[in-house]
Amino acid sequence: MKTLLNAASLLDSGSLVDVPGLEVGHFTHTERLTGCSVVLSRSGVVGAVDVRGAAPGTRETDLLDPSNLVDKVHAIVLSGGSAFGLDAASGVLRWLAQNGIGFETGYGLVPIVPAAVLFDLPLVRPGDDPLIRPDAQAGFAACQAASNTAQLEGNVGAGAGATVGKLFGLARSMKGGIASASVRVGPWIVGAMVACNAVGDVLDPSTGAVIAGARTDDGRSLLNTQAALLHGLTSDLPLPGTNTTIGVVATNATLSKAQAKRLAMSAHDGLARAIRPAHTLLDGDTLFALATGAETQTPDVMLLTVMAAEACALATVKAIVLAQGVQTQGGYIPSFSDLQRA
Repeated sequence: MKTLLNAASLLDSGSLVDVPGLEVGHFTHTERLTGCSVVLSRSGVVGAVDVRGAAPGTRETDLLDPSNLVDKVHAIVLSGGSAFGLDAASGVLRWLAQNGIGFETGYGLVPIVPAAVLFDLPLVRPGDDPLIRPDAQAGFAACQAASNTAQLEGNVGAGAGATVGKLFGLARSMKGGIASASVRVGPWIVGAMVACNAVGDVLDPSTGAVIAGARTDDGRSLLNTQAALLHGLTSDLPLPGTNTTIGVVATNATLSKAQAKRLAMSAHDGLARAIRPAHTLLDGDTLFALATGAETQTPDVMLLTVMAAEACALATVKAIVLAQGVQTQGGYIPSFSDLQRA
């Protein structure tokens, strides 16, 4: 089942590390389809967050509120493993401290490391150890792998065990993943990295066509979850929080925490363009925003919010295009490319 999606153009859509001052690293377990991803800023950057899903799994998000004291973060962690995956942030904290990076308290450096997790526990290949989840050592390893050059995408890091289109069961879902993209206008750069693990389908925002998601009973074509629901098709709903799309949007602009919060809010518009339905009771959709301040001109916040939504939508679709199908204990979970070849 082929779509009209311009995949070649999408693959040339840039990366989160196009924003100067940021590094990205992934750790992917070999014994299990799970992993974690980290975005590092050695000098610290203004951070914010916006949580839209009803069942989030997060760490250190309260301090990102514009009314709270800490105004810079040193890393963001995106992880699989559900709540267990929050432990990856401890390893990132340790790596940052060992490298002299953190908030000066007068009694030593304390790195600020917010994190969010997605639920990938059901995706187990034959021979995998289902008890393996991203831990502190995984977070430390992701930091060791971090660089300001383009990273692997698809079935890596927090996207290793991601799937999409699960409202009618994992057996009818498709493979999700992680990817990043960037948008440039004048002196401004906005990049996004998204780990797509939605209960809903993923669409091509330019056409509205579903490109990955819940499949029909025979598995050969896409169902269109939203259309099915609106036509009265019911489902035994999975547990809340057993899905979730998480990500980071970043800019080179100089922003306050309140302005960065607006960037995160607008980035969710990009999720809603690319995922349908998005922000459900069954997802914990969470997006972080970072502003490095490398560009000192007075920011055009309106433009930056538009760019954030676009970058987030591009990264979401790119994560699907680069995902690879996997054989699990419950059967084969196909990818976008699998359906294109069918």
